Amino acid sequence: MVGLKEELLKSIWHAFTALDLDRSGKVSKSQLKARMKVLSHNLCTVLNVPHDPVALEEHFRDDDEGPVSNQGYMPYLNKFILEKVQGNFDKVEFNRMCWTLCAKKNLSKSPLLISDEDAFKVWVIFNFLSEDKYPLIIVPEEIEYLLKKLTEAMGAGWQQEQFDHYKIALNTSREGLSAWELIDLIGSGQFSKGMDRQTVSMAINEVFNELILDVLKQGYMLKKGHKRKNWTERWFVLKPNIISYYVSEDLKDKKGDIILDGNCCVEALPDKDGKKCLFLIKCLDKSFEISASDKKKKQEWIQAIQTTVNLLRAGSPPPHKEARQKRKELRQKLLAEQEELERQMKELQTANENKQKELETVRKQLEAAAARAAEEEKKRLQTQVELQDRFSLELEREKMVRQKMEEQVAQKSSELEQYLQRVRELEEMYKQLQEALEDEKQARQDEETVRKLQARLLEEESAKRAELEKWHLQQQQTIQMTEAEKQELENQRMIKDRALQVAMQQLEQLELERKEALEQYEEVKKKLETAANKTKSWKDKVAHHEGLIRLIEPGSKNPHLITNWGPAAFTEAELKQRQKSWKGKKATSE
Repeated sequence: MVGLKEELLKSIWHAFTALDLDRSGKVSKSQLKARMKVLSHNLCTVLNVPHDPVALEEHFRDDDEGPVSNQGYMPYLNKFILEKVQGNFDKVEFNRMCWTLCAKKNLSKSPLLISDEDAFKVWVIFNFLSEDKYPLIIVPEEIEYLLKKLTEAMGAGWQQEQFDHYKIALNTSREGLSAWELIDLIGSGQFSKGMDRQTVSMAINEVFNELILDVLKQGYMLKKGHKRKNWTERWFVLKPNIISYYVSEDLKDKKGDIILDGNCCVEALPDKDGKKCLFLIKCLDKSFEISASDKKKKQEWIQAIQTTVNLLRAGSPPPHKEARQKRKELRQKLLAEQEELERQMKELQTANENKQKELETVRKQLEAAAARAAEEEKKRLQTQVELQDRFSLELEREKMVRQKMEEQVAQKSSELEQYLQRVRELEEMYKQLQEALEDEKQARQDEETVRKLQARLLEEESAKRAELEKWHLQQQQTIQMTEAEKQELENQRMIKDRALQVAMQQLEQLELERKEALEQYEEVKKKLETAANKTKSWKDKVAHHEGLIRLIEPGSKNPHLITNWGPAAFTEAELKQRQKSWKGKKATSE
């Protein structure tokens, strides 16, 4: 019932969305309420649901929670209509009622190559193949599936390259087509060039019968009566749990049903009583003998009926519904894989961006460190130059002081020589005046004076020598301090060089990690391409699978005499002759 409810909701959605539109695109609140009441009444009628006027009027009261909004109407639709649906209603009539409400306001005004009836059938097929989300759209994969079935029903060749170009143009603008865009696409004849309107209409009707009416196979065959035992031509229609037979293919005069279940079986019979291509359908209460037109038709009907019985035994849905479910599951799986790959790509891209940011940060840090090292080296060189200049200046000063001291020493030496010369002269005078007492006393006094002067000179010389030794010691200390500062600056430079080498090693490590991230990115990209190739191969397999399970149906008997394999093998005159023969046999039997 959940699947039935979803199918009903799609058709009702089209009718509901058309209520609030008129030619001007606006509608009053009272008009919208009246239209919703009409829609609810019509739904109850076509779905064979009993009316509840009290609940209808109570729900359609004039407030914000009423039917003016979708939130107000959908609870009423689920509670009072859809939950009471039992399945005993005409699906075609239900869809036609919803189509009548929405087609006039949405159908394109441009001329189409298909009739309104064909447009209605395409609209119903759209509801069957569309995604279970609103607003309803049909994805490119389902469009390809539908166009392939229509092309196959028309007996034409499928133009894959043409559809691929159309699919690329479609994917660049949107996810899929609406029902009205799908009708315009099929009605434009873009994928049915060279086909007349009747051929396209027959193909749409054939696909509609298979997908919507669950017609697995249909065609004319002879059936043996249970009472008279005579053979009568009937139009047989095979569905998932029943075989109905009619007087003709217009389905107006139904003659009976063959109810199928898991206990039924079908088997071929040998030719007898002048009848060929016989097979027997065994059920619990009855058995039915049927004669096909040829061996190929006989084998096709036996295989189709046996496949239907096997599906009933397994409790499986019809092939086209099962295939649709598999296509949806495959799309969901591919979408999940694509989202996972995109997530991984985003993670790798984020990681790569983070690595790039880290590398940029490290690069900036290295540049800053190099700038600081250059600045410090510059300061160190400047300090060294200043120290050298200061040391040179001190040396010059020391040299000048030493030169002055040497000049003073030379002067003192000259004075000493003069003093010695004077002493010698005094000694000579002492010798000369030794004879005179007065001169001797004076000479002794002069000698004492000279001795005192000599002692003072010696003391001054000693003081100057001590001062010179002090200046020499200070000069050595200054030289030692300069060497220590130079050694300390050299140690700092070596430490910074080692830090720069460590930073360069970290930069190389980060570069290797970035390369590994790029390699992982390339691997994920290859996986994405592999997934895309797998997706294409799966699409080809699904298309091949659909081509294998599709049951081939005979074409309708009409003046054009077109079958699923192309033109018929007999002429119109021969057909008329056979019809006269059949009518004569029929009159004789009756």
